[in-house]
Amino acid sequence: MANFFTRTKGHKYGGTRLHWTDWVSYAYLLAGLVVMFGPVLWLVMSSFKTESALSQFPPTFLPYTQKEVVVAGYDKPLPLFQAKDEQGKTRELAQVRRIGLVATMVDPAAPQTELRVNINDRKPVNELKFAGGNYTELFGKFAFGTYLWNSVFITVVATILTLLFNSMAAFALSKYQFTGQKTVFVLIIATLMIPPTIILVPAFLVISELNLLNNLWGVILPAVATPTGVFLLRQYMLTIPDELLEAARMDNASEWRIYWKIILPLAAPAMAVLAIFSFMWRWNDFLWPLIVLSKSEHFTLQLALNAFQGELNTQWHYLLAMTVITLIPITLVFAFLQKYIATGIASAGVK
Repeated sequence: MANFFTRTKGHKYGGTRLHWTDWVSYAYLLAGLVVMFGPVLWLVMSSFKTESALSQFPPTFLPYTQKEVVVAGYDKPLPLFQAKDEQGKTRELAQVRRIGLVATMVDPAAPQTELRVNINDRKPVNELKFAGGNYTELFGKFAFGTYLWNSVFITVVATILTLLFNSMAAFALSKYQFTGQKTVFVLIIATLMIPPTIILVPAFLVISELNLLNNLWGVILPAVATPTGVFLLRQYMLTIPDELLEAARMDNASEWRIYWKIILPLAAPAMAVLAIFSFMWRWNDFLWPLIVLSKSEHFTLQLALNAFQGELNTQWHYLLAMTVITLIPITLVFAFLQKYIATGIASAGVK
């Protein structure tokens, strides 16, 4: 990796300075890095800010919060400001109360004397403070564990069933010859032309008749078979030599054993790609769980995030922390399986 980034055009021709194309390349890579990861870093840093720090203007990248000080004679800590006193000297004063444009402030070292300061003549004293309570308090104030389990259960089970059914369909369409094979494949691919919103009402009626409303299986089952997965796996399985299957049949291997012992291991790169896609689809799905699930004990993390946004008040510090947590599983799955993406997609289109 280090050799790749230090392999410049200027050094290639024996020079000691970077060529102008090297500067352009580095600038392009840096701009892409900022555009791609800048919002994510801002989200992560904002999730460690307190509720008051999130409302500060102008906003800051690091989680700065206003410093508070305990003053004798007052029950609660008072916010600290740098303000000018009557003599024009800049001092650190604590605010007792504020009425309009005038704030009543005291010196923490001598709280007996109250000073009146115009709010335009003061600046808050900020300190770097990570609000870890945004994450720890989620488990105490909300049923976060329940929401997390519901999302994990739906995502994992739906992904496993998607891989199973799609691979079985792809195996039949790629390695068996039967009447109407191409017609069936074209009909499956043609369903990609149908917008998902059109089938919401029929799918809801089917789930309702099966008594799967407010049931996690009602979210899982309708999205198990996907035309995208069938197409991706079929195109990849076409590259597997038929001679391997014929040799297995000559050794009296059953069709199920051929599928399980030969097809699935050889199709692992395409399966990994479909697993990533399926995991992302199920984990980020919002509309269908919103329709099927109405009881809070069955909510997924995405529905719980929506529940944080009230009509009059939104707890942004908890909302941002919960959003960061929802990004972690997708990031981990992508990090472990990303090496299969290029191989699987590239091989899926080669016969």
